[in-house]
Amino acid sequence: MAAKTEIRKKKILIRTLMYGAITTALYAAVFSHASSITELFAKGGFYAALPIATVFIFSFAHGAFSSNLWSVLGIEAITKQAAKRKTAPAPRPIQKPRARLRMSA
Repeated sequence: MAAKTEIRKKKILIRTLMYGAITTALYAAVFSHASSITELFAKGGFYAALPIATVFIFSFAHGAFSSNLWSVLGIEAITKQAAKRKTAPAPRPIQKPRARLRMSA
């Protein structure tokens, strides 16, 4: 079982480095060719969809990198099953109502 977790950690680390390199390359490409990209996006027509596609590509690459980075650091989200497994507090014993004193006339 320990071998499986080691293999999983290595895979996550490799994915983190891969998506980090992709994200870095995307940002470097956009910043180094900013003027030509701006001209291309400003043409109108079909080219108006390119900024949206670019944002989706950046969002996917950066999101995958961030997710894998948090996993490498050991920070994981709580799953629904883990949240449901929490035990409920033990029920309190029911106290019997005390008899009331009544005044008789």
